[in-house]
Amino acid sequence: MVKIYTRTGDDGTTGLLFGGRAHKDSDPIELNGAVDEAQAALGWARSLQPADSELNRTIAELERDLWILMAEVATAEGNRAKLEDGRTRVSQAMVDAIETRIDYWSNQVEMPKEFVVPGENQASAALDVARTIVRRAERIAVAWAVADSLVVSYLNRLSDLVWTLARVAEGPQHRTARSMKETPNA
Repeated sequence: MVKIYTRTGDDGTTGLLFGGRAHKDSDPIELNGAVDEAQAALGWARSLQPADSELNRTIAELERDLWILMAEVATAEGNRAKLEDGRTRVSQAMVDAIETRIDYWSNQVEMPKEFVVPGENQASAALDVARTIVRRAERIAVAWAVADSLVVSYLNRLSDLVWTLARVAEGPQHRTARSMKETPNA
């Protein structure tokens, strides 16, 4: 039986891709922690979708992309030459694919023109939670930013896509701050 515990992190460090260790409170590990949370939140949102739905498949693809992003972030500066675009490093094609997905999904439902109040249904609420975690990861990524990396761009686009997916998940009716004030007992 393989043991899940290694005890190697008891000293406050964690292993990096291609070797080396980093302190668990360092910027890259903090960033990967936030991305891990975002990935889990996306999984929660995906679990609220029919397994064979297009939205479920899209979210699963995003979760897989986040493994690539985390691999890049978990690589020491001296090992970045070992990274491969689209496999262990965020590529321009991945960023472009997010933009294509935003365009596609934003044509599926009329997008609100005002601030939306999260919580129209469980799926949209879960996606809004995921979006806020992605935004936090993006803020951490700015501090981590490596010159040749597209991690910040990817996370920036991802938060826009997750916001769009939340609007799609709520359907044609979006509750805005204004409509909440106008609706009694809302």
